[in-house]
Amino acid sequence: MTAVRRAATLLVAAFALVAGAAQAHATGYRYWSFWERTGGHWTYATQGPSTDSPDDGAVQGFRFAVSADSADATRPRGTADFGTICAGTPAKPGTKRIALVIDFGTPADAPSGETPPGARTACARVAPGASTAAALATVAKPLRYDTNALLCAISGYPHQGCGEQVSGNGSGKNGAQEQEKAKQAEKPGEKDADGGPSLGLPVGVGVVAVLAGAAVWQARRRRNA
Repeated sequence: MTAVRRAATLLVAAFALVAGAAQAHATGYRYWSFWERTGGHWTYATQGPSTDSPDDGAVQGFRFAVSADSADATRPRGTADFGTICAGTPAKPGTKRIALVIDFGTPADAPSGETPPGARTACARVAPGASTAAALATVAKPLRYDTNALLCAISGYPHQGCGEQVSGNGSGKNGAQEQEKAKQAEKPGEKDADGGPSLGLPVGVGVVAVLAGAAVWQARRRRNA
């Protein structure tokens, strides 16, 4: 019975792992994420827009979506580069230009009762030392921040809320149905570009299946010994 008990213990641990992975994947936050584009790829910014002061020629983006954390965050859509976005804004001494991509997300990302505007780009001409937040304010007012300086709204969207939690178990404003719609609304292949869906749950299920088979095999082996 020792082998069977050992297998049973492993099964319990595996089930706990699967449950933990599912719970971690179920909860997210609805917020504006901030990105930098280099070499044709989006990278999650290491500073906030109020402290980041990019050089002339930078491309930066904002995406409104439901995400668990920075590793799970959804990138801005589109492939526009600086030359395209700022084609109509020539260089000017004493200023810098920042190309901005503003992606308001999908309808499923939206808070209840709100509809996201279409994604757009803008070229902001600002002072050499200006921050990204200052550049954004010149092309996408009104901006809204909370008391902790978290960016809550761009061009007035969303009208309310700021980084609220959205849980896949049905709590939050829209719950699991909202997150499922968000997945379906993404363009084909976009999830692959953003790091892909979580593999924790299917891998965990596979582990449980393997361990269950091992437990049965061990029990039969003991009876036939």
